Amino acid sequence: MATNEAPEGANGNGNAQQPTLNVLAQYVKDLSFESPGAPNSLRGRDKAPGININVNVNANPMTDKQFDVNLTLSAKAAFDKDVLFNVELVYGGVFRIDGFPQEHMLPLLFIECPRLLFPFARQIIAEATRNGGFPPLMLDPIDFAQMFQQKIAEEKAASQVKVS
Repeated sequence: MATNEAPEGANGNGNAQQPTLNVLAQYVKDLSFESPGAPNSLRGRDKAPGININVNVNANPMTDKQFDVNLTLSAKAAFDKDVLFNVELVYGGVFRIDGFPQEHMLPLLFIECPRLLFPFARQIIAEATRNGGFPPLMLDPIDFAQMFQQKIAEEKAASQVKVS
């Protein structure tokens, strides 16, 4: 049975809009896996290869309430000078964000949205490396809040340099 009553804890005016963040779609925009030395790169080694991981987040408005957020993950494994594998994934999500104050939009887009996308992207990276003949690369959790704060600090420092 449908009801028009306000949920518990809502204020009594009935007009207050609850802020919402909805995932409308998730998709693989780009996936690349290269193993240039295969099959020689698949042989066992006595020590682990060096792995360089890069993470980037981009967000673009689609409408006033819908945003396309892309999480780019790349990992390159090398042993000595030989590249064992190189994997890159651009994993996207379309989000509807409504009812949040404007000052919360950037943190939502660059912290919360990629945090929601990350587990799915992590699984795709793990499967790609496993399907390439290597142990699955299980990326550690990423602190998107720290990444966001670092990006804001870098942009602020760059703008101060231009002004001087």
